[in-house]
Amino acid sequence: MELLHILPVNHLHGFTKLQLPRIGGSYKKIQQFANALRQNKTLTTLTIREQYISDEGVEALANALQHNQTLTTLNLSHNEISCYGVVHLAKAIRRNLTLTALHLGNNKIEFSGAEHLANSLEYNKTLTTLDLNFNGIGDIGAEYLGNALQLNKTLTTLDISMNGIGKEGAEYLGNALQFNKTLTTLDLSHNELGGQGAKYLVNALQLNKTLTTLNLGSNSVGDTELEYLANVLQQNNTLTALHLQSSYIHDEGAEYLANALQQNKTLAILSLDSKEISVQGAEYLSNALQQNQTLTTLNFRWNTMGAEGAKHLANALLYNKTLTTLALNRNKIGDQGAEYLGNALQHNKALTTVDLSGNEIGDQGAEYLGNALQHNKTLKTLNLECNYIHDKGVEHIGNALRTSNTLIALHLKENGIGDQGGEYLANALQQNKTLTTFNFNWNRIGAQGAQHFANLLQYNGVTLIKLLYDLLSC
Repeated sequence: MELLHILPVNHLHGFTKLQLPRIGGSYKKIQQFANALRQNKTLTTLTIREQYISDEGVEALANALQHNQTLTTLNLSHNEISCYGVVHLAKAIRRNLTLTALHLGNNKIEFSGAEHLANSLEYNKTLTTLDLNFNGIGDIGAEYLGNALQLNKTLTTLDISMNGIGKEGAEYLGNALQFNKTLTTLDLSHNELGGQGAKYLVNALQLNKTLTTLNLGSNSVGDTELEYLANVLQQNNTLTALHLQSSYIHDEGAEYLANALQQNKTLAILSLDSKEISVQGAEYLSNALQQNQTLTTLNFRWNTMGAEGAKHLANALLYNKTLTTLALNRNKIGDQGAEYLGNALQHNKALTTVDLSGNEIGDQGAEYLGNALQHNKTLKTLNLECNYIHDKGVEHIGNALRTSNTLIALHLKENGIGDQGGEYLANALQQNKTLTTFNFNWNRIGAQGAQHFANLLQYNGVTLIKLLYDLLSC
């Protein structure tokens, strides 16, 4: 049902957030809504996604923005907007005095559209977030945006991921970062920076004093670039989040980063999902974690460290006092690795979230982790999805749930849990008073197992709502 059919446009007053339903790119309806937006005094967030809005429709919305004085967030992503439509938006943000976030991801603005937006950014004094992901702006578009960043004084977040930006574009952006004093978050993931492009950006970090989050994932960054980056991180005092997922990092690169972590005093989030780091790299990082006192999140997914790598990390957890989130999914740690980590969790007092999904953990590993849950007093979220846990293993987890008063989210999706395991879990939840999220769809729960959860309703209705949803979605 379409909102424009339900409410006359002059009755939109009172709404503060609105997501426009499918209107099939109708210019007439967009024009109608734009007229309402021009007069509206309450709307602050407007989302019009996947509507195939024509350039004429964008022009109507842009004209309304020049008069509207309340809208702060506009999301026009996934609309196939071309550079011609962006011309009108760029003109609007020159004059608009309230818009702070503009999302144009997954459109077709290309480098010429980026040029118009960049020109407007030199004058705009309110926009703080600009999302241009997947728009084909390339190196030329990056050059225009780089020039704008040297003059703009308000933009704090820029997403230009998936845009085919190579080393030339990275050079322009790196030069801009040496002068820019406001940008705090830059997402350049899934581009074509290569090693040289990454170096241009890393070099900027030696002078830049404001950037706190940098995403260089999926850019063919390798060990050589990691050595250069690690040297900079030892001196940098502003970067707090660094994402290097899907990179070509091996044990050598992990060693460079580990050395940097022993010196760096600001980095709090590190993502190293490379598929190439083995037990040796895990050992380097583990040694660093025993000394590092700032890292709170380590994403170490899709690597090849195995059980022995888990042993090294488990040893670090006995000493580390700051890490709160550890993601180790898809590392083939197996039951042996689960034992090492389970033992560490019995003593660790900092971790609140652990992701061990897709790690070939079976019933024996589930027993080790279940024992850990009976002693651990800080863990709130445990993800064991896509493992080999069956009824016997889930019995141990159920026993832990009877006494646990800290865990609030448990994920057991896509294991081999049957009706007997469902009974173990349902009985445990009759006594558990803290778990609020329990996802175990895509198991082998049949009618008999579902009945156990139906009986649970009289004891734990809040949890059951989520459980029944998962069961019905199988």
